[in-house]
Amino acid sequence: MRFRMPDGHDRKIGIDTLIIAGWAGRDGTAVAHHIAELEAIGVAPPSRTPLFYRAGAGLLTTAPRIQVVGAGTSGEAEVVLVATENGLFVGLGSDHTDREAEAMSVALSKQLCPKPVAGELWRYEDVSEGWDALVLRSWAVIGGAREPYQEGPLSGLLPAQDLIDEAGGLAPGTALFCGTLPVQGGIRPADRFEMELEDPVRGRRIRHTYDVESLPAVS
Repeated sequence: MRFRMPDGHDRKIGIDTLIIAGWAGRDGTAVAHHIAELEAIGVAPPSRTPLFYRAGAGLLTTAPRIQVVGAGTSGEAEVVLVATENGLFVGLGSDHTDREAEAMSVALSKQLCPKPVAGELWRYEDVSEGWDALVLRSWAVIGGAREPYQEGPLSGLLPAQDLIDEAGGLAPGTALFCGTLPVQGGIRPADRFEMELEDPVRGRRIRHTYDVESLPAVS
């Protein structure tokens, strides 16, 4: 995959391992809220928190459009850590998930949809000290209406280093989705998903938008 690096140049980074952290909230109340959101659509509670799911690295895409089967999928904005031979980088992604399949198996649902990521990365060491101040936001565009979907500082999620330690470390070529924030107004599908990661200390943002094409679910 190609990313715009902190020095302003594009660089190809090989990613062969994709890990998705679930139930990664720092506040037990917020974790319980997200569990309740998913229980409301039939998803069983996790065996432990946080929980790490493996998915195919080939699902990662910077494309502005994804194709999914059926109308029961939705996105979740997440910070993404990308480990390379040249250090650890920070990006932005969406854990787009098949919510109908999630009721049967969370692990399976993670594998059924592309995982959109923004085409820009920051150095982790540049934001590590101000990690909790980074702000994650997303919007759902439904029927032409742009609705706030998620917003909050990363202080609402487990620190990056805690997740790295819990995951057993990140070898070069690994991408780790770091968990998501509660949804405003309930989990719902959208025609377009917009997301951003803001660094208020340095006055910069990573943004990504993708359209969702729902293919017919025929049997």
